[in-house]
Amino acid sequence: MPSSTMRIYLPSTLPALAAALAEGAVRGEPLAAFAVTPALREQHGDGDGEELEYEALRAAADASLRLLAADGAAPRRRVVIAADIPEAAVRAPDTGGDGHPALVTVTGAVPLKRVASAHVDDEAAADDIAAAAATPGAGHEDDHELMWFATQELKYLYE
Repeated sequence: MPSSTMRIYLPSTLPALAAALAEGAVRGEPLAAFAVTPALREQHGDGDGEELEYEALRAAADASLRLLAADGAAPRRRVVIAADIPEAAVRAPDTGGDGHPALVTVTGAVPLKRVASAHVDDEAAADDIAAAAATPGAGHEDDHELMWFATQELKYLYE
């Protein structure tokens, strides 16, 4: 019987994406990710599947902004990696209820063959993203939607 998969959204940065492509996997155990969870469904009771996926993606983009705040050398572009992994690799985080309702923990690395796409800010958003990374929660990033990139395009993002 095949195992079921779950779409997760991994917050990242361009240097971390480059490292994942070079290594063949997104590593770091445990990995914090975002997904459509029962808690997210409960919070957005009337949301359909697409709306819930978008909420999980946005939560990962916010987490990417925090990664940028911690890495002053990374280009000021949020990165979210979308992957489909076995549900058995996804756990509820040990946050005591203080985390985002879409927050999950991924056990093990996420191989590139599981990556479906990446969502990245346009270069034109860099100034607003830099301002948002300097003052998280200010909302400067809210004016920018992430662009979608197919897996075969990812290597061109950091060259």
